[in-house]
Amino acid sequence: MRKVTLREVEYVAFRLAKNYTTFHEPIPEFGTRFPNVLESSLATPFQRYARKDAYKGIVGKAAILFYLMIKNHPFQNGNKRIAVTTLLFFLYKNKRWLKVDNQELYNFAVWVAQSPARLRKQVLEGIETFVTTFLIKQ
Repeated sequence: MRKVTLREVEYVAFRLAKNYTTFHEPIPEFGTRFPNVLESSLATPFQRYARKDAYKGIVGKAAILFYLMIKNHPFQNGNKRIAVTTLLFFLYKNKRWLKVDNQELYNFAVWVAQSPARLRKQVLEGIETFVTTFLIKQ
């Protein structure tokens, strides 16, 4: 499975979110992100314990990536937009895509952002269900 790198987030996901998603709040420059938060969010989906993946398959990895990109708040602004573009890029790199209405994807990102931290497990299950529902092969 292909990972998303820090450089790819900067050159693909971050720039796409900044340049092509319309919103009344600008996204600050990439260098202003909070140190190590993005790096941790990108590494977590690929953690292993006792030679087993902590997050199973593309759906499990996509879910935790999306969750952490929103909840860890690696950027001063634009975290949901960057999380969406990072999720889509991760799926694209792995020959998958989400066939979902833009408004529904936006509403879902807002739901994740507003979810209480104590419900992390349930929210991750919800993200997995969402991704599974709309996942298609390229």
